[in-house]
Amino acid sequence: MAETKAKPAGFSTEKPDHIMISINGDATKQMAVTWRTDMSAETSYIEYREENTENVIRKDSENLVFKSDRDESYIHTAIADGLKPGTKYFYTCGDGKNRSEEYFFTTAEENLEKFTFIAISDQQQGNFYEQDYSKINAFLKEILRRHPEVKFIVTGGDNTDCGQHVVQWNGALKGMEGIMEYRPLMMTLGNHDNRGFKDYETGEGRYYAEPAEFFNTQFKMAYPDNGPGIWKTENYSFDYGNVHVCVMGINGPDEVGEWIKEDLSQSDKTWKIGTYHFPIYYSNPAGHNFDAFPWMREGVDMCDIMLAGHEHNFSRSFPIKNDAIFAKPSQGTIHYMLSNAGGGAPGCNSQQSIFHAAFYPQEIEGRPSFALFEVDGKKMKITSYLGLGDDIEADIIDQVIIDKEKDEILPYAMPPVYLERHPRMVFKGMLAGLGGVDAFPVKKDGIWFAPLSVVFQSVGAYVAKEKGKMTLGIYGKKVTFTEGSDIAVTDKGEEIKLDAPVFRGMRGLLYVPAFSASAIYGFRCVYVEHNNFMFWEHEEESIPLFEQP
Repeated sequence: MAETKAKPAGFSTEKPDHIMISINGDATKQMAVTWRTDMSAETSYIEYREENTENVIRKDSENLVFKSDRDESYIHTAIADGLKPGTKYFYTCGDGKNRSEEYFFTTAEENLEKFTFIAISDQQQGNFYEQDYSKINAFLKEILRRHPEVKFIVTGGDNTDCGQHVVQWNGALKGMEGIMEYRPLMMTLGNHDNRGFKDYETGEGRYYAEPAEFFNTQFKMAYPDNGPGIWKTENYSFDYGNVHVCVMGINGPDEVGEWIKEDLSQSDKTWKIGTYHFPIYYSNPAGHNFDAFPWMREGVDMCDIMLAGHEHNFSRSFPIKNDAIFAKPSQGTIHYMLSNAGGGAPGCNSQQSIFHAAFYPQEIEGRPSFALFEVDGKKMKITSYLGLGDDIEADIIDQVIIDKEKDEILPYAMPPVYLERHPRMVFKGMLAGLGGVDAFPVKKDGIWFAPLSVVFQSVGAYVAKEKGKMTLGIYGKKVTFTEGSDIAVTDKGEEIKLDAPVFRGMRGLLYVPAFSASAIYGFRCVYVEHNNFMFWEHEEESIPLFEQP
């Protein structure tokens, strides 16, 4: 931890700030209230009363010491309980000397099946010391003015730009003032939220905290204590009406994966929604999902909808299960990537992939976005808006209706299913282009072979062809394959045995055993029988262009 420095203006004082409400328990009967003070306010409490009554109830807070890089403060949380469903309550927080102004919240109705909530993501602002969240603040207030029926807000992560520094949380939470005091704010951890610098004056020594220390300390008592092991707070779940929301952090994917399965299997809610910052079926062609998805797949596939952020653009997938793409909601999970809500850095280099039914690049800087979720029994309408504000009319990026009763999605869209005799090749979600039109994988004697040179050429990787041999290079590794041989040779001289010999196939191209050849480069190679395509994925995120010598 960095040496404590003088406390600048805007940090904790004896007066409550960072006041927010959250769902931590039965949303029809309870509401958590969290706030911050300096170390002088050890004894704090909430006072709350039902609307149109004078019967004030006091509830003492639990207090947690938060030692940050620049400040030492108390985080207070008290849970108002014994509440009536569907009822408005007024509350204040603080101690006997310093109290907040009066705010209000409304509990969830019993057996609720029709309600609205919103989702935002990546609202972080980049200026380290003086972040300006006024735009997102005005943006959200305008949304709530137009949609006063909204019950809660869920985020897709990157709530801050550098969350291991308290100055960043000061800015981010100030940006939610006038909002999070009235509606539950349910945050997902993003990679920027657990990022820090050993010396942020110079920007040196970047690191990522595991667990996410500052996030977990500030919201430990605000969010349900039902996550896995040491990864609690950044992983939690809650119910609202007929919806179960499973919030997944970005650390400890093996333990989180087991927790997701257990958590979702215990829910009997109509809708199961997951949130996870990194998109699993991404739109950046240099992206990957190696970091967590192999451990989390079984649990993620139990969700109806999976919310994500990170890439600062919008995409909506077809229903997907085990990498197969379907048309009906009962057949898989819809991966819904939330756009950039902060109006900051736009998405870039993104494309609609084979997995996506809808896509928008959001490369127009300065126009924030949000998604409105309208739940109505077994039907849910989701609308993503761009550029809502006092001076800009909202543009609709995408609108989809998921109907579980009819088992359909509107507007209708059919996922690709390719001819049995013509499997397609896909690299990180992108088709292999013109070269893959009449050169495609084939199966011989139970082994899949592929013209791997076509895939490499489609992404700009290294391809050198000689008589009877070819050398393919990508991500710092070159490998030579020879016609008639089942031995591949790396540029380090290492000989690697393949599943079968290389042969000359369509268009005179050399065909290599797809799975064993791909493993040399560290690729995940998958053949998806339902849609009849083979795809390759790698954890490297650099663009694999081979430079001209």
